[in-house]
Amino acid sequence: MGNAVTIYVPCDAAAVSVGANDVVTAIEKEAKLRAVDIRIIRNGSRGMLWLEPLIEVETDNGRMAYGPVNPEGITSLFDANFLKGGQHKLAHGLTGNIPYFANQERLTFARCGIIDPLSLSNYEAHGGLAGLHKAQAMSPAAIVDTVTESGLRGRGGAGFPTGIKWKTALEAKADQKYICANADEGDSGTFADRMLMEGDPFSLLEGMTIAGLAVGATIGYIYIRSEYPHAVKTMRRAVEIWQDADLLKDKVFTIHVRMGAGAYICGEETSMLESLEGKRGQVKIKPPIPAIEGLFGKPTIINNVLSLASVPIIMDKGAEFYEDFGQGRSRGTQPFQLGGDIKRGGLVEKAFGVTLRELVEDFGGGTRSGKPVRTVQAGGPLGAYIPVSSFDVEMDYEKLAEAGAMLGHGGIVVFNEDVDMAKQARFAMKFCEVESCGKCTPCRIGSQRGKETLDKISAGEDMADNLVLLEDICELMTDGSLCAMGGLTPMPVRSAIKHFGADFTPKDGG
Repeated sequence: MGNAVTIYVPCDAAAVSVGANDVVTAIEKEAKLRAVDIRIIRNGSRGMLWLEPLIEVETDNGRMAYGPVNPEGITSLFDANFLKGGQHKLAHGLTGNIPYFANQERLTFARCGIIDPLSLSNYEAHGGLAGLHKAQAMSPAAIVDTVTESGLRGRGGAGFPTGIKWKTALEAKADQKYICANADEGDSGTFADRMLMEGDPFSLLEGMTIAGLAVGATIGYIYIRSEYPHAVKTMRRAVEIWQDADLLKDKVFTIHVRMGAGAYICGEETSMLESLEGKRGQVKIKPPIPAIEGLFGKPTIINNVLSLASVPIIMDKGAEFYEDFGQGRSRGTQPFQLGGDIKRGGLVEKAFGVTLRELVEDFGGGTRSGKPVRTVQAGGPLGAYIPVSSFDVEMDYEKLAEAGAMLGHGGIVVFNEDVDMAKQARFAMKFCEVESCGKCTPCRIGSQRGKETLDKISAGEDMADNLVLLEDICELMTDGSLCAMGGLTPMPVRSAIKHFGADFTPKDGG
């Protein structure tokens, strides 16, 4: 195998869903027929999902990209001598030079799509473990200070400063502390957590381990949504490899993988803890906050996958290196996920401050359908609808808040001119009605009344009065709900009415 040509074919769920496994079988079959010596590595996805399955060939000049490839096209690739980077209609040149990929700032996703996800030696050869090694030589307080100085904030949507959360848990006195990675990625149009867990799982494990060193935790849990079977399988194998490596030597940090049961509400941290304890996923009243009294009543750090996976590079390169990316109070990078009616859907990691227009038009290339963009929803199903006239908004926590929107988990769903915004507003209320944990009245009942009121408005029934009533319901849900489930549901409703009011008038005079 010394002269074998290395071919990379993603094992990422997005690539598998469009035939990556069949592509592997076809390549192996064709190589055998031609007596060609090859080695196939199942890497993660580079995030250029419109090109999946994207295969790469290691050549003297670097990794050459071909895609999207299907099994029927493998023979023509061999005929074109793609094993040596030959020209073909599916050729894109060097992967790193593809503009979509080259114009990103990849920190958290630096290795994703490049390495074998389950090779610890490959991970280390590409910069992995350097942050952990440095953290092991530091005091817990020094680790917390470094994370605090970097400006890292929660990437799950809330944007709370990670270092402050860690400091609270560090100072809490307890015989047991926990680290929980929240991988219950339920927002529409989001897939960054899944992509990282399937393409670079050790970065999450390294971040969790560093967090354990920082606050004195010895047990960690990764809570993954049940809809991610590929990620669950990869993470469980990665944990086995990680634990067998015994990287902490004289210290213990044990990591467990747990699968959710399909409840969106378990993305909320206290609901997730209830689920981990074997209870129904339901929001708990705060205080006490989890960093003081969390899992099994013990101090618990709960961070999103992307937050924890950002920690290794901060420890390795230093707080100033990470803080140098971004702007204002939004430091570092954000993996934005482009979905909906978009030509080049995928993951784009950029420093905070990139505009929505750059993401949708420059990276995304506009709509796949060719129809004009009408709006995007940023921040998941509870995020605001942003009209094209506001696409120059800078994507950071504060700028989006000023525009009446939110960053959320970085999901951006594009809608063309055919979208009915009254139906989208109704969907928000319906979504809340279905996914509410039922604990608080504003969320549980408010969403039902909101949906019914929107139906009356769309039917032209007492429109003026019902619009006033709808705003009252939205205000009550915003101010009275226990968590963001009910508290944020009014955001898409209000933004739809504000920017697309004409959609709420009866059609055809009805």
